[in-house]
Amino acid sequence: MKLKEIIQGCDYIEIITHNAPTSNPDAINISGIAYDSRRVNEGNLFVAIRGEKYDGHSFIKEAIKKGAVAIIYERAVNNQMPSTISGTDSSLCFICVRDSRKALACVANNFYGNPSKSLTMVGVTGTNGKTTTTYFIKSIIESWGRRVGLIGTIQYMINKKIYPAIHTTPEAVEFQALLRDMLSAGCTHVVAEVSSHALAQYRVDETIFNTAVFTNLTRDHLDFHGTMENYFRAKERLFKELLGKEGMVIINIDDQYGKRLNSEIRTQKSPFKNILTYGIENNADIRASDINSSYQKLSFKISFRGRNYNISSDSIGLPNVYNIMSAVGVAISLGVPWEVICEGITKTGKIAGRFEKVDLGQGFLCIIDYAHTEDALERLIRTARELSIQHSAIKAMPSPRVITLFGCGGDRDRGKRPTMGAIATRLSDFVIITSDNPRFEEPTDIIKEIESGAVNKNYLIEPDRKGAIKKAIDMANDGDIILIVGKGHEDYQEIKGVRHKFSDKEVVKKVIKDKLKKNECRIQNP
Repeated sequence: MKLKEIIQGCDYIEIITHNAPTSNPDAINISGIAYDSRRVNEGNLFVAIRGEKYDGHSFIKEAIKKGAVAIIYERAVNNQMPSTISGTDSSLCFICVRDSRKALACVANNFYGNPSKSLTMVGVTGTNGKTTTTYFIKSIIESWGRRVGLIGTIQYMINKKIYPAIHTTPEAVEFQALLRDMLSAGCTHVVAEVSSHALAQYRVDETIFNTAVFTNLTRDHLDFHGTMENYFRAKERLFKELLGKEGMVIINIDDQYGKRLNSEIRTQKSPFKNILTYGIENNADIRASDINSSYQKLSFKISFRGRNYNISSDSIGLPNVYNIMSAVGVAISLGVPWEVICEGITKTGKIAGRFEKVDLGQGFLCIIDYAHTEDALERLIRTARELSIQHSAIKAMPSPRVITLFGCGGDRDRGKRPTMGAIATRLSDFVIITSDNPRFEEPTDIIKEIESGAVNKNYLIEPDRKGAIKKAIDMANDGDIILIVGKGHEDYQEIKGVRHKFSDKEVVKKVIKDKLKKNECRIQNP
């Protein structure tokens, strides 16, 4: 593809070609786009972006040595303009832009043929519930007979093919490449989690979204955004800047930031967007009532425009009521019939690490969940408490205990650690504080910060996560609920920059099996 076509419509300041015919954008063929100098191939366009740890401008010379034929940059390096770095090589083309990340999104979209124009794009953003919501949406659309691509935290999916997810929302080049692959594979719809990092870094810019969902906003990623206001402003870009003219907005108005977003969109000067609100506590367009959640099943009614619809799901707990309502809002925006909506919700399978039950026949309920924010942890424990109360009423037994095991990730927002310690010890019957992904921090230092917030003495400390899981399961009695929190679907533990193989689910399964065997032996040999 010619460089001229790739930079068409992009916001650049100037093009420097050294007056050589072969360096003219009309003449340069581009074989691919790279923003990491280690991945540059012959004939690539290299885009120098500033990352959180490294600045691509420092690697322009390396990119040229590896075969880059054109460079996009936004500033000088060591007071030297990149166009002079190459020395006498006059065949290179240098393009100076105002913002390299915006330029990356533009050239990636052009290179892959603007795939979102030919797809129905659904973007889901918010602090909690994004992953589960996208799986409900995917199931509903597939029940409608359409082919769906999915981009999210756990994995990327093109129809039934699964690819590992590096980021919740990949960089612009990988994002547009995925959309092109999905289109080529016959997908008509794409459901994507859109993270605040991605929005702040313009990774999904140039993509046209048909429907955008706002699940909620609570404290998270303040190590990156700095303030909740910056966090919110990043999220709202999806609704105010990236939604198509006829796009539909789906908003949770039980959330305070959802209420704010709803108000701002309705009063903004730009063309009015179609909005559907959902909630339980407020007068929303889509409302849930008669909620019944047990250890096995979730059922409730959804009211929409004067009619009621019965919803049933194997995904239990109040948070999933909200996730389902948001998926219903998307389905309504796409014109999916109600019988298909209900069918798609019922058919949604288990979602790894999202209130995931591990049932091997033990007498207690064991849940693995990805909750790693203050709000998500509180919702999780409150949901478990409600389930335990209902279970005890049905079984005519004392209220079971809620045992919570959790830690906090290293090199991330430290401010939430004591608050999460307070939430866990206040709402749980017993807490085991352990290690999550300590990364480059010492696990004991993170644990001390969590412990500083404890409001009760109902906890113990076990830095070894495997040992902590064993202690939690060993102390569980019939009817108790154990919450294994923080890592969810992850199959690794990151320590000092190295990812060690570790799966909460696999460890839980083994420990439960061992406990069941021991109990069986006691029965046989009293």
